Amino acid sequence: MNTPEKYTVMGAGHGGKAMAAHLALLGMQVNLYNRTFEHIDIIKKRGGIELDGPEGGPRGFARLHLVTSDIGQALKGVHMIMVVVPSSAHADIAKLAAPHLKSGQIVILHPGRTCGALEFAKVLRDEGCKADVTIAEAETFIYASRSDGPAQARIFRIKEAVPLAALPANRTQCVLDAICPAYPQYIDGVNVLHTGLNNMGAIFHPALTILNTGWIEHTHGDYQFYIDGVTPSVARVLEVLDRERVTVASSLGIRARTAQEWLKLAYDTVGSDLHEAIHNQPGYYGIKAPPTLNHRYIFEDVPMSLVPIASLGIRYGVSVRGMESIIRLGSIIHRTDFWRRGRTVEKLGLEQWSVSELTRYVEEGVIE
Repeated sequence: MNTPEKYTVMGAGHGGKAMAAHLALLGMQVNLYNRTFEHIDIIKKRGGIELDGPEGGPRGFARLHLVTSDIGQALKGVHMIMVVVPSSAHADIAKLAAPHLKSGQIVILHPGRTCGALEFAKVLRDEGCKADVTIAEAETFIYASRSDGPAQARIFRIKEAVPLAALPANRTQCVLDAICPAYPQYIDGVNVLHTGLNNMGAIFHPALTILNTGWIEHTHGDYQFYIDGVTPSVARVLEVLDRERVTVASSLGIRARTAQEWLKLAYDTVGSDLHEAIHNQPGYYGIKAPPTLNHRYIFEDVPMSLVPIASLGIRYGVSVRGMESIIRLGSIIHRTDFWRRGRTVEKLGLEQWSVSELTRYVEEGVIE
């Protein structure tokens, strides 16, 4: 009998609980880690998570091997480490994990947002971690899921194909081979610049939230986020942000998908412009807006998605005035400096790197 693959899921929010339960139901040995023990106390007492899934999908009581807030215990003896926390916590997780990581382990960020793997690797270097660990990131989260209670999770949908890339890219196939028994849905994402610059949430979430600030505060999100919120003028702003993102990618030698291409690929939705394409997407009907501006669409997606794209653009000579405007507005609304908090090229240690040096690093892991 084969020994089950050993996984640790880091983070016990909506996504982390869904992933831990699904992996356990697939027969994997699963540890669940969360920094705040109170959030996992009931899961530990029950010994697992009750999962409700889509018809024909995973469901039932998922027994976990270990539930802990001790990161050393959580990471000991496991092969696959699944980081399922807001991307704003990636650096903190890397710092906490650094003393405990061992050579041969694989760390996957679900998802990386933009430059997540680059940030994680930089923190490990700064912390003096000598272990030969492979870091990878998914382009988006594989589930549409939510938490139904302290020890309950629900999966609405599992995506059919999710790009994933390792840092460096020459290790991507090894990661795909390792994760395939549990998740054959992951496909080659080329490299972590591709996965990060094809981050559509960076374009849709912050601007659509900020440009509908009055409506969100007045109705507490009681309107259709995409259908009512994407008016022709709002769509023009989204198109400018999208062009800037695609141009930043081009400056790095990357052909990124446009928002309209992404809508066609993900939902088989088309239109003469972005406004029409969004309104032709049946899945967007009924999705309500965030109930408050204190929402991850701003406090996570601005510093961890928009800021790194804009920062790369500024470093490599691309005009990103649209992005800078949204970052500035988000900072004003949240009374914070998202440039200071965000993933800038300076914070990532990339400010002196040429395009060829950055490309060689993400492809081969070579730091010149």
